Amino acid sequence: MATTTEAANGAADAAPGMPQLDFSTFPNQIFWLVVALVALYLILSRVALPRIGAVLSDRHETISNDLEQAQELKQRAEEAEEAYKTALADARAEAQRIAADARAEIQKDLDKAIAKADAEIAAKSAESEKRIAEIRDSAADDVAIVAKDVAAALVGAVLPSASNDADIASAVTDRTKG
Repeated sequence: MATTTEAANGAADAAPGMPQLDFSTFPNQIFWLVVALVALYLILSRVALPRIGAVLSDRHETISNDLEQAQELKQRAEEAEEAYKTALADARAEAQRIAADARAEIQKDLDKAIAKADAEIAAKSAESEKRIAEIRDSAADDVAIVAKDVAAALVGAVLPSASNDADIASAVTDRTKG
C-alpha cells in the first residue's frame, strides 16, 4: 500500500495544479483573452451600444418635446389667465357703469318726484295761507263786530243816554286798526 500512496504523492507533485496558473499555458490564455475581448468589444460597439444610444436619443427627444409642449401649454394657460382677468375687469367695469347709469336714472326720477312733491306742497301751502288770511280777515271782522256789540252794551250800561252807534263804531275801528 505504500507504493500506491507514494505513486499518488508523486503524481500529485508532477501535476501543475490549476491550469490558469500554469506558466506554460500563459501565451495561449493571453491570445484567447485578447480574442474574447476584441469580440466582446465588436459586439458591444456594433450591436448593443448603438441600440442603447438610439434609445437614449429617443428618450432625450421625447423629454425635450414634452418640455417644449409643457412650456407651450404653460404659455397658453398664462394667456388664458390674462384673458380671463381682462374679461373679469371689463365685466366689473361694465357692471359699475350699469349701476351708475341706474343710480343716475333713479336720481333723475327721484328729483322729478321731489320737484313734483315740492310743487304740490307749495301749492297747498299757498292755498293754506290764503285760507288762513281769509280766516284771519274774517276773524278780524268778527272781532270788530263783537267789539262794537260789547262796546255798545258797555256804553249803554254805563251811560244809557250816550249810546250813539256811529261814535262807538268809529272808536272800535280806530282801536282795532292800530
